[in-house]
Amino acid sequence: MKIGCPTEIKPQEFRVGLTPNAAREAVDHGHEVIVQTGAGMGAGFTDADYTEAGARMADTAEEIFAAADMIVKVKEPQAVERAMLREGQLLFTYLHLAPDPEQTQDLLASGATCIAYETVTDARGGLPLLAPMSEVAGRLAPQVGAWTLQKANGGRGVLMGGVPGVGPARVVVIGGGVVGTHAARIAAGMGADVTVLDRSLPRLRYLDDVFGGLFRTGYSSAGLLAEHLTLADMIIGAVLVPGAAAPKLVKRADFPTMKPGAVLVDVAIDQGGCFETSKATTHADPIYDVDGIMHYCVANMPGAVARTSTIALGNATMPFMLALADKGWKQACADDPHLLNGLNVHAGKLTYAAVGEAQGLDVTSPELLIKD
Repeated sequence: MKIGCPTEIKPQEFRVGLTPNAAREAVDHGHEVIVQTGAGMGAGFTDADYTEAGARMADTAEEIFAAADMIVKVKEPQAVERAMLREGQLLFTYLHLAPDPEQTQDLLASGATCIAYETVTDARGGLPLLAPMSEVAGRLAPQVGAWTLQKANGGRGVLMGGVPGVGPARVVVIGGGVVGTHAARIAAGMGADVTVLDRSLPRLRYLDDVFGGLFRTGYSSAGLLAEHLTLADMIIGAVLVPGAAAPKLVKRADFPTMKPGAVLVDVAIDQGGCFETSKATTHADPIYDVDGIMHYCVANMPGAVARTSTIALGNATMPFMLALADKGWKQACADDPHLLNGLNVHAGKLTYAAVGEAQGLDVTSPELLIKD
């Protein structure tokens, strides 16, 4: 199989879909790897690193899309990239389709087969290709939130850990999954007073058993959330409904009850965001103010630490990428129902129920497609 890796073109996206190690593995499996010149530079990988791994370099994305049987990326394809997809081509990347009907329509029109990292599952019910970036984003969230809290950036001017005689920042993390757990650990490590809210009692028990000395937990009801909003200096939105649009948990009507200059960090922005006033921002212009409440809603947070993120993502995606290349998408998905859960679009048909529900579109069962 010819595996193509173009340079990411989303603003301030420095990650790359294939590491040199992944390229070497694919070449060792008998596949041809084509990487766009300069694609790895943002993550610290040179063209020489790829050629030494056995990959061939191409000057333009057009060459990559024209030649490759499978395109491996990080972020969802932008409009100019979607226009280059063709019938029968395989796309393996993050998609986040639920809040993005324009992308959905373009992918359906392309005739391509599109497998989304964020909906591939594992035997424990986890999301193994989302987890590495969730870990990175979770650990980044208190860091960028602390920066936003600084007065010069529009925040309250509160130091996360306080100082002797002055209390620490109060941080509320909504969602106790991978993002929320890592966010809470780092925020607590910075000295903040941290509370994690979640609606899963087993998860709350786990967090309390493992991290009880670091932060508090609470069952996420509307009343308890409202109470914490009045006290918080920072709220980190870490709520995930796999493949679906994120629920809007903090409303603009709540802002008058909050502290002026409080910070909202929306890690769920890729799925539409879990705050009513969230809108995607970039690393170049990451924050904005709504009614005195500061918002940090960068849609590709892990891109800020591109080398760490690229290697972590590559470690997770490589086995699936090799299975798709070795067997073809249909056999690979037939052999692995967890990979089949990643199938979102095939030959003009939408195959992921949560996206269909979010956009009011008909959905075809992916199990039917692998039997054709």
